[in-house]
Amino acid sequence: MSITTLAELEAIYGALSDVGEASTAKVVDHLIPPYRAYVEASPFVALATIGPEGLDCSPRGDRGQVASIHDERTLLLPDRRGNNRIDSLRNIVRDPRVALMFLIPGSGTTFRVNGNAHISTDPALLATLATEGKAPRSVIVVAIVECYFQCARAIVRSELWNPAHFLHPRDLPTPGEVLAMMSQGRVGGDAYDQAWPARAAASLW
Repeated sequence: MSITTLAELEAIYGALSDVGEASTAKVVDHLIPPYRAYVEASPFVALATIGPEGLDCSPRGDRGQVASIHDERTLLLPDRRGNNRIDSLRNIVRDPRVALMFLIPGSGTTFRVNGNAHISTDPALLATLATEGKAPRSVIVVAIVECYFQCARAIVRSELWNPAHFLHPRDLPTPGEVLAMMSQGRVGGDAYDQAWPARAAASLW
């Protein structure tokens, strides 16, 4: 049976007014000191955007913290080297709404931000976010609308940080194998996989 109305959904989960205070008191429109600590401890964030072609969710990672704090209402997310599809950036240019989920290695607590973003190429700003002498080509500037921590149940259930459950790369299809299959052998394959470590090391920033 498909749920098609809010009334049907609330009959199962309850109304928004029924949600406990612990689930609502944590929501604010700026970075309080504990929330600053979460951002400063996170090297990885998933960035969700929306545009005319649909949704996109992009992984973003950096050495140290992935997002810099400009002020209590503004985050800076440098656009480091990637696949150059710029799906997220295309979306932000046309629709500023973004959502971010920060992960902190070893912690069950995740941190969420909903906001509006724009893309800056201000030279002075790019220079402040350079790594190993290489500045990002652009910076995603996020104006926070709301932010809050997420309870740890999903991380605990998944045992995400439990080394006993880590997979060895050989237990999964490699990117080269996937590319070779999807392109009928035109790209990818063993040569792609063997070249990847050196290529990645030379193009992280």
